[in-house]
Amino acid sequence: MPDHAQPPHVPSGADDAVRPGPPRRAVEAVLFDFHGTLAQVEEPHEWVLQAAAACGVTLERMRATALADRLLTAGRAGGPLPARVPPRLAELWADRDLYPYAHRGAYTGLAETVDAGIEGFAEALYERLLVPEGWVPYPGVEATLGALHKAGVKVAVVSNIGFDIRPLFAAWGLDGLVDAYALSYEVGRCKPDPGIFLRACGMLGADPERTLMVGDTPADAGAVNAGCAVLVLPCADPGRENGLGAVLDLALRD
Repeated sequence: MPDHAQPPHVPSGADDAVRPGPPRRAVEAVLFDFHGTLAQVEEPHEWVLQAAAACGVTLERMRATALADRLLTAGRAGGPLPARVPPRLAELWADRDLYPYAHRGAYTGLAETVDAGIEGFAEALYERLLVPEGWVPYPGVEATLGALHKAGVKVAVVSNIGFDIRPLFAAWGLDGLVDAYALSYEVGRCKPDPGIFLRACGMLGADPERTLMVGDTPADAGAVNAGCAVLVLPCADPGRENGLGAVLDLALRD
């Protein structure tokens, strides 16, 4: 329409106010990734020290630091991907998030490629994953989950993982704030497959179009293909703020 043109005539009696657009659909459920979103694995140096201690060995700081660097290069569960997967571990690695035996076998096998000279060390490193002390929940996790619970917003944890994380949430006193867990080794599908997100929505009885997925990787963003909205948070070290509070701004807005 030209700049000088008059707006169309509004019939007498019509509402002079600007008509609102269609209302936004309220969020009725939030899906959270686990590692990198709700919690982070312990600092590598501490990981190595504690695993060695479980084997009855006290490591000097310099040796622990050197071992941690080598183990991170080899591949740590919850840490960087391995620089190289030995052929003998290729099948276990491919299935690591679908079967508990494959998850354990892949990561203990990678740890064994680093000669630490400590009997049982690879298994002890893996066992740190299974205890709450081996993880650090991000600041604001309890407050965020608590606010969603109080508002009646359902919550599920959706994770590519090869072991049960429910005991961790129970130890942290957060289990009462999570309504369901969609874990890849139980569901049989891994993110970014839309199926795992749809399964989580089904567990909650939630419409995917009224569900928000919160994660920290492109795999988490795969939830858009299931019809969910997505919030991707920045990567943060253990114990550091990762912007989790933004979830409440999106999920609880009017």
